Amino acid sequence: MGGVIMAIAIVIPGKPVCAMRSLTAFSETDQYMNSAIENQRIPEELKKVVEFIDRVRMRVGTVVVGQDVVVERLLIALFTGGHLLLQGVPGLAKTLLVSVLSKTIDLEFARVQFTIDLLPSDILGSEILDQKTNEFRVLKGPVFTNLLLADEINRAAPKVQGALLEAMQERKITIGNETFTLPAPFLVIATQNPIEQSGTFELPEAQLDRFMLCHRLIYPTPDEEKEILRRNSALGIRRQDRGAVARTEFDVLDKEPVGTTEDLITCMQAVQDVHISDVFMDHVVELVNRTRIHPALEVGGSPRAGIALLQSSRARALIQGRQYVVPEDMYALAEDVILHRIRLNYEALADGMTGEKVLKNIMNEMGLTASTIS
Repeated sequence: MGGVIMAIAIVIPGKPVCAMRSLTAFSETDQYMNSAIENQRIPEELKKVVEFIDRVRMRVGTVVVGQDVVVERLLIALFTGGHLLLQGVPGLAKTLLVSVLSKTIDLEFARVQFTIDLLPSDILGSEILDQKTNEFRVLKGPVFTNLLLADEINRAAPKVQGALLEAMQERKITIGNETFTLPAPFLVIATQNPIEQSGTFELPEAQLDRFMLCHRLIYPTPDEEKEILRRNSALGIRRQDRGAVARTEFDVLDKEPVGTTEDLITCMQAVQDVHISDVFMDHVVELVNRTRIHPALEVGGSPRAGIALLQSSRARALIQGRQYVVPEDMYALAEDVILHRIRLNYEALADGMTGEKVLKNIMNEMGLTASTIS
């Protein structure tokens, strides 16, 4: 990867032109590697972590065909304690992915189908009157779990969507006069259909910002889809009571986990030990700041966007078997971290611009492209 020096002038309407800034366009991978040597974990410990991650991905692969990138995003969210929003049409195995991941690492899993008539108490829980003791007691809701799948979250009313804010940010909820701490780890994986908008409520920026990543699922390749059909045709039936039902992919999940919560804790600690150079941190700040001053954007990324990009890059580096971050991590995760946190202004929308195009332009100006990091 050769070094590229770019001179960039940042122009802000109504303000003087900033001084020309010399930016080394992501040629510092060697610096990342050299400065990370002093911060390396014991190689044997890293080897065990990578082996655990490989076992998880192999187990998921026995049930779900393809979707390697989605599995990586799920692991990133799990290892960093961030929340994940999945956008995609129905039938792309979103629920199956979360279910198999919970069984693979021996985590509690709960699913809530969001609908227009859902109430906050249906998620958080409520106080009920115990007729035997004539006293109120708390009945905890499905939020008290490790992995909470909020299916079609944009179909619920804003009041219900807002009920998740405290849980997602502070890992605790309030029922009546009592505050309860949620289990650890606690991760919200929400899904929404980006096509059908009838009877839906768009998530507000405050809640979108709580999601570390927003990943957009795509259809499988023809070869992957053929394998899906081949596996499905071989599922057969399952006897139940006096009859039988057709087996589904959920019936072939191996209930024996490949790791424990201790393995997960080890991975979470390993992520925190992944080295981040000052150069990489400067580029994260630069990328987020450019979204705030770009003429096509009315809302840019907050400091939480920079934190999310930094932490997710660390987790991706660990999943790739590295003890240091590289520009490829930022390039791979930029869309998932940044796009749901920015808003185009009216003029840009009228001109047919999209958030993807704006972000690509910003990264091109910084020298962060697929060709420069390959």
